[in-house]
Amino acid sequence: MALIQSTLIWVVYAVVIALVVAVASIFVYLYQSPRERSATVSIVCIFTLTSLLATLLLLPVDIALVSSTTSSKLGRRKDWATDARVDNIVYTIKVVYYALYSLDAILCLLVVPFTYFWYEEYDEVAAEEGTQTIGSRFLGAFKYTVAFIALVIILFLVGFFVPVARDRNGAHYGLEYFKRILEENHAERALTFAVGLLITVGTLIYILYTAAGFALLPVAFIKSAPAISAPTLTANTASALEQNRERQRQLEGRNAGSSEGLNAKDRRELDALVREERTLVRRERLAAEASGEHSNWLVKTWMKIEAVFRPLKLIGGFILMIFALLVWISMLLTGIDKAKNSVCKAHCGYVLGHINIFNPLNWVFVKSSKIFPIDYVIFLILVLFFFFSSVVGMASIGIRFLWLRLFQIRNGHTSPQALLMGTVMLTLMALAINYALATIVAPQYSHFGPQTYCDKPLGHPTDQPDCTEHRKLRPCSETADSQAARNVCTASVGSTFLDTITVNYSFFGAIDFWAQFVFLAVYLVVFVVSLFRVPKLDQYEAEADAEEEEEEGLLASTGRRFGATWQDITGRAKNSGTSNGPGARHDDTA
Repeated sequence: MALIQSTLIWVVYAVVIALVVAVASIFVYLYQSPRERSATVSIVCIFTLTSLLATLLLLPVDIALVSSTTSSKLGRRKDWATDARVDNIVYTIKVVYYALYSLDAILCLLVVPFTYFWYEEYDEVAAEEGTQTIGSRFLGAFKYTVAFIALVIILFLVGFFVPVARDRNGAHYGLEYFKRILEENHAERALTFAVGLLITVGTLIYILYTAAGFALLPVAFIKSAPAISAPTLTANTASALEQNRERQRQLEGRNAGSSEGLNAKDRRELDALVREERTLVRRERLAAEASGEHSNWLVKTWMKIEAVFRPLKLIGGFILMIFALLVWISMLLTGIDKAKNSVCKAHCGYVLGHINIFNPLNWVFVKSSKIFPIDYVIFLILVLFFFFSSVVGMASIGIRFLWLRLFQIRNGHTSPQALLMGTVMLTLMALAINYALATIVAPQYSHFGPQTYCDKPLGHPTDQPDCTEHRKLRPCSETADSQAARNVCTASVGSTFLDTITVNYSFFGAIDFWAQFVFLAVYLVVFVVSLFRVPKLDQYEAEADAEEEEEEGLLASTGRRFGATWQDITGRAKNSGTSNGPGARHDDTA
C-alpha cells in the first residue's frame, strides 16, 4: 500500500512536469521574435524554465510523501513507517532537491551565459563564406564564459569554508529540529551558501518585478477585453480619417494660388494632420484585422468564439485580483507573526516555531493536503500565478540597468538575447518565490503539511502514542520537542533546506525576510495606482489599443468592455449620437 501511494505521488509529479514543459515551450514560442528564432536558444530557455518550475513544484510532492508516513487522525506513524523507511523517503527527496538546485545554479550561471555568447558569436557572412567554424564559435563563446566558471568556483569555495551560525548559545539551538539543521557536511554547506546567495539576489529582483506583476496581471486580463468593439472602431476610424483628409484638402486649397505657400500656422496644422493621418491609417489596418476583414470563414469563426468567451477573461481578471489580495493578506499576517513571535529573530533568519496568527491560505493548504492531489492543484495555480506575474512585471518594466532599458520583453517581439536574460532573471525570481512560498505564504503547510502527533506521555521512548480514546492531537511544528513529536513528525526536505540556509547564514535570512515587506508595499502601490490609472504593458503597442484612453481608469471602463464584447459577437456597431473613438476626438479638435 505504501509503495502504491508513493508511486502515485511521483506519477502525479511526472504529469505536472509534462504540463510544465508545455507551458515553457508555449511561453518561449509566443515571446520569441519569429524573425530571430534560434533552436539553441529555444531549447536552453525551455529546459531552464522547466527545471526552475520543477524545483518549485517539488514541494507538494515532498509534503505528500513525508505526510504519508503518519495518520493525522490518530497522531501517530503508520505501521509500515519504520525509521529506516522514513529515512529512505527523506533521502530520495533530498537527492532530487539537491540535483534540481544544482541544475538551476549551473543553468543560471554557466549554461545560459554560454548560450548568450554562443548566439552573439554567430556571423552570418563568415558562416556563409566558411571562415567561421563551430569550433571557432565555441572557443569564442567559451572565452567569455570563463569569468562565469571562475565565479561558480569562488562561490562554492566560499560556501565550503565560510563559518556558519557562530552564536549557538540560544535556547532554540537545543531543539531537535535545529540540531538536525546544523548537522551537515561541507559539501552541503557549499550548496546551501550558493543557493542562499542566489535566493537573496533573486529576492532583490522579485520585490520589483514580481510585486508589480502581481498587481498588473489581473489588470492585464481585464484590459484584454477592448473598451470598444471592432465594428465601432472601424466606423469611427474611417470617419476620422475622412475628416482628416478633408481638412488637409481645405488647407492646401486655401493656399493653392499663393506664391508664398502655407503660412506658419497652417504649416504646423498640416504637419499635425499628416502625423494624425499615419496614426489613423495604422488604426484602420488594426481594426480591419480585428474584425476579420479579408480573412477566411475559419478565422472569422474563431474571432466570434473569442468574443463570446471574452467575458470569462473579465471575470477571471477579477478572480485573480481577489486571489492576489488573499495571498497578500496571508503574507502580511505571516510576516507580522514572524517579526513578533520568531523563536530566534534575526539570529536564525526569523524561523517561526509555530503559527500564532491565523493565515487563511496556509489553512486552506493544510486542510486540502489531507486529500492529495487537491493541495497540488492549488499549489500549481499559485506557482503559475507567481511565475506569470514575474513575466508581466518584466514586460511592463523591461530589463534595465538602473534607469537604462537594456532589453524589452514583448509578445512575439523578444530577441534571443532578451529571452536568455529574462530566463536568468526568472530563475533567480523562482528561487525567491520558492523561499516566499515555503516561509511566508504557507509556512505550516510547507514544513509539516497535515501532520499531527498525539501529545501523551510515552511509557518507552520508542513507543507510538495512542489517541484513539483521548484526543490530544497537536499539529507538528519546529518547536514541538516532546518524545511523541520526535517519534511522529517529519519535516519536509524543501522547508528544512531553506531553514538550513537562514539558520546557518542568518544575514541571508534577515534580508530575505524583510524584503517580503518591501514586496507587499510595492504590490499595494501598484495595485492602488492601477485601479485609477492603467499603465500600458508596452508603450510600443499603444496603437493596438486604438480607442482606449491612454490613461483610462479601470473602474470607469469595465461597463464599456461588456458592451464592446456584445457588439463584437453581433458584428454591429452601436448606433449613438456620440462616439468615444478617434472621430469624437477629431471633432473636438477640428
